[in-house]
Amino acid sequence: MADWLDAEQVLERLGIRPQTLYAYVSRGRIEAAAHPSDPRRSLYRASDVAALARKKARGRRVADVAAEAIAWGEPVLPSAITTVSGGKLWYRGEDAAGLADQGLALENVARLLRGGHGAALKASSRPPPPATDSARSRLFLTLAERAGREPPARGRAPLALAMEAADLLDAIVDAATGQAGDGPAHQRFAQAWNLTADGADLVRRALVLMADHELNASTFAARVAASTGASLSAACLAGLSALSGPLHGGMAARVEALVEEADRRDAARAVSSRLEQGASLPGFDHPLYPGGDPRAAALLARFEPPEPLTALWQATRAATGLAPNIDFALVALARGLALPQDAPFILFATARSAGWTAHAIEQLQTGRLIRPRARYIGTVPSAAGYSPSSSS
Repeated sequence: MADWLDAEQVLERLGIRPQTLYAYVSRGRIEAAAHPSDPRRSLYRASDVAALARKKARGRRVADVAAEAIAWGEPVLPSAITTVSGGKLWYRGEDAAGLADQGLALENVARLLRGGHGAALKASSRPPPPATDSARSRLFLTLAERAGREPPARGRAPLALAMEAADLLDAIVDAATGQAGDGPAHQRFAQAWNLTADGADLVRRALVLMADHELNASTFAARVAASTGASLSAACLAGLSALSGPLHGGMAARVEALVEEADRRDAARAVSSRLEQGASLPGFDHPLYPGGDPRAAALLARFEPPEPLTALWQATRAATGLAPNIDFALVALARGLALPQDAPFILFATARSAGWTAHAIEQLQTGRLIRPRARYIGTVPSAAGYSPSSSS
């Protein structure tokens, strides 16, 4: 019986446990037959075992690639919106830092990210933002309310979605500033925060530089929501939820903690202490930019950070050679302009909503659901109605 193997041979070739073999048999993936000389034992078809072995080897390679892709690895989704290449950030083939230098407003860049569709600025009558003092709460409440009443986006024309995206961005700016209005976002922030013309321009630059950043965690969340056909508001709400975590949009709070530590005990000592403990230096370095975050460089070139941040920057550079990233630049901007405490997150969320809607529209056009598989590493399930005692 050359085409048959005993249990020990199967377990060795597949690297599995007896329970898994029994499960394969019960599901019909491996054919079993009684041993001709010992009816208490079973034999298993070798061709079925070989097919499983090939699939398992191929699956391991695919699983490894997928696992690496999820963590700063190879691209996993096709997109024509944004890319990181040559140490720069590109929006539809345009250098993001160059667009900031050209004086473009967030709304202009949002239209570019959408492929040039829809109005840049859209004046319309909207309900006032929720009556709460927390800008963060207003953002969540605004998106949740719209997501609860707006119809699914699946099947709608891209142009109609682009127009809705422009209106949605206005509503987000209303929530961020706490007041309904029209005009470019940076001017409305300047009015809400009593900024000078120079301060308004710095906010404009920050918004442009943060409008999108390829397939980051919040954008992926927005695309997953959009892939189900959900509304643009629902996709943005998914993005905002992901952004709120301390490893993404909430990173500014960790930068603030490091700045306060450096100010309290001397910047050089704070940096060296962290390095000795093997702790990270939030606000510095970025996996996608070995030569330094170009967004931070473009923003920090336009103003002088306050002393605590300057000292921390110099101490970090001397000890590690690491350059600031956009989180450091945002904290420096907020401190330099005396912005509200949550300003880094509010600016981040407002700017990134331009990218979320662009990615949501692009994902909707594919008509495909994003549904990856999990690589199960838990206890092997027992086969229903099958026990080891029923077959040897």
